Amino acid sequence: MVLQSGQAAEICRSFSSADIADYIALGGQAQIDGEVPEPLIGALFSYLLGVRLPGMGTNYLKQDTYFKAPARIDQLLTARVEVVLLRPEKHLVDLRTTCHNDKGVLLCDGRALVYIKDVQQ
Repeated sequence: MVLQSGQAAEICRSFSSADIADYIALGGQAQIDGEVPEPLIGALFSYLLGVRLPGMGTNYLKQDTYFKAPARIDQLLTARVEVVLLRPEKHLVDLRTTCHNDKGVLLCDGRALVYIKDVQQ
């Protein structure tokens, strides 16, 4: 895969009460009534980076996420990663990470840094 600045990938997902209960049972934080735990939103970015863009073989180096509003249970979320900067001489890619709800409200915004030397073509 040839990466280019501006290239993006998205996933849409909602989390049910059962998803939250499973997360808590695995040792997650206590539930805040009606809200999706922030690590579950972060997992959407991990999925996108490891499966879609850049894809298999991506090494996750750093993630900064700034949560601006809570995600609600059963609300459709759209997580997106977008290539911002390519540093081919170092095999690094900087990406912007965002998540919006179904009303278009920005729930979180951040950056990811990944190492792509091992990405499968």
